[in-house]
Amino acid sequence: MKVAIYSYYPQATTKAVIEKLRTALTRVGIEIDEGHPEIVLSVGGDGTLLSAFHHYRAQLASIRFVGLHTGHLGFYTDWRDFEIDQLVASLQRDNGESVSYPLLDIDITYKGEQEPHHFLALNEATVKKAVRTLVCDVYIKDQLFERFRGDGLCFSTPTGSTGYNKSLGGAVLHPGIEAVQMAEIASINNRVFRTLGAPFIIGKDEWVTLKSEDADNFAITCDQFLTPERLVKQIRFKVSDQRIYFAQYRHTAFWQRVRESFIGDVE
Repeated sequence: MKVAIYSYYPQATTKAVIEKLRTALTRVGIEIDEGHPEIVLSVGGDGTLLSAFHHYRAQLASIRFVGLHTGHLGFYTDWRDFEIDQLVASLQRDNGESVSYPLLDIDITYKGEQEPHHFLALNEATVKKAVRTLVCDVYIKDQLFERFRGDGLCFSTPTGSTGYNKSLGGAVLHPGIEAVQMAEIASINNRVFRTLGAPFIIGKDEWVTLKSEDADNFAITCDQFLTPERLVKQIRFKVSDQRIYFAQYRHTAFWQRVRESFIGDVE
């Protein structure tokens, strides 16, 4: 087995955990390979795992992820920093089992170009304007649905539905549902301008396209990253054919994660 240890700007406490983990892996003969691993051990929090996902994006089909949290329990992390020995023992007993989650495809076509630039999100993508109100036509499967006016739009995966989407009033989706959710960010609705005014969900055989004549100053995010600022012709969102895989040693069930993250203990 080849394992990579990934951390994003680790602090002193995280660096100490990484050294303990590296020592434990070496002791049992597990090879550490940062370039072409079979399993990526993300050490930090949910932000670190998002960064690890994008770092190894080109190898998603052959990699499984494991989250090791160095603080409070995160949404994508199943192990704590004091459970290194148990984690290494699970790696030794690995039988290849995994659980997978849907991802979001984002295709941005810039003005003056024919071929789109492809991006991939684990959680969400947002479209806003750096200044002024965002005005764009929303197409579902190439059919005009509405003209949106407001602060922006958020497109989320099922696992990402518990993040920004939830704060916008979107639904929490189980990752067993292959879908993309669009939620409005402060839409303008009055006698002149109308939008649906509610989040909506599209399936795997559908897609949403945004088009705008005024495409300057677009601010488009992909997870926690900002895409290049260029004149945009159109943006298409759909469920990706790719998925992210997590090693199923002790993978917490989705609704248990939701309960622990937002509700806590239920008497």
